[in-house]
Amino acid sequence: METKPMKILIIEDDIRDCDNFINCIKKRTDIELVGITDSDIEALKMVKVKHPDGIVLDLELNNSIEGNIDSFEFLSNLKKTNLNYEPIIIVTTHVSSKRTYEILHREGVELILYKEQPTYSCDLVFNRFINFRKSEPNKTVKEVQDEKKDFEERISCYISKELELIGIPSKMVGWDYLYDGIFQLIKNEKNKENVFDFLINKYKKSNQAINNGITNAIMHAWRQSPIEDLLENYTARINPDRGIPTPSEFIYYYRDKIKEMI
Repeated sequence: METKPMKILIIEDDIRDCDNFINCIKKRTDIELVGITDSDIEALKMVKVKHPDGIVLDLELNNSIEGNIDSFEFLSNLKKTNLNYEPIIIVTTHVSSKRTYEILHREGVELILYKEQPTYSCDLVFNRFINFRKSEPNKTVKEVQDEKKDFEERISCYISKELELIGIPSKMVGWDYLYDGIFQLIKNEKNKENVFDFLINKYKKSNQAINNGITNAIMHAWRQSPIEDLLENYTARINPDRGIPTPSEFIYYYRDKIKEMI
């Protein structure tokens, strides 16, 4: 099975280096650029939305307009975000300091690449990311089970968070239908059972009751939540005659959105 490209976020304030990274990615099929910024503050926002597999982090951000001049605060703030996964972090720097390198590794940096070394290049950086991904050891049965459990917990967390972001409270009946429908589609991707048949069988309710519950939850969000939150978190096109997504449109939109996150 063909491996998906690694999603990479680049935090770099040197325009020439940024251009080099972009040009390099254009020639590769194993790397996908999900964002590039010279601000550690903006980068933190991107991490929460884009969920990159890896982060290229320039240690010195002296030319940053909005962020800090070094990246240590970014590393500290990244830990505080409580992500459901750990992105691979590679620091690039002109600094050659053993003490600085030790601090970076304690902060969770996998690798530090010195920009002044003769072999340094954008391809070298990206190749290291790919090597990290390939170096994952063979897993025991328990590790596979733990990974499955972690995967399901991540799905659960993402669904709950996304429904919260658009203002659908968990006390609503439709919340349960939405949660279980989205979860089923992601967890059992190869199962071709219709998601509404699954919900009907699980809750022993009619198709009309399931659809009404979901529709009420969606209507609640579109009536009560700020339009800015809806536009930011639900980006699919909505039929203007309806004004809200259909139950099917809503469930499949979040299936696809959360699959991208995990």
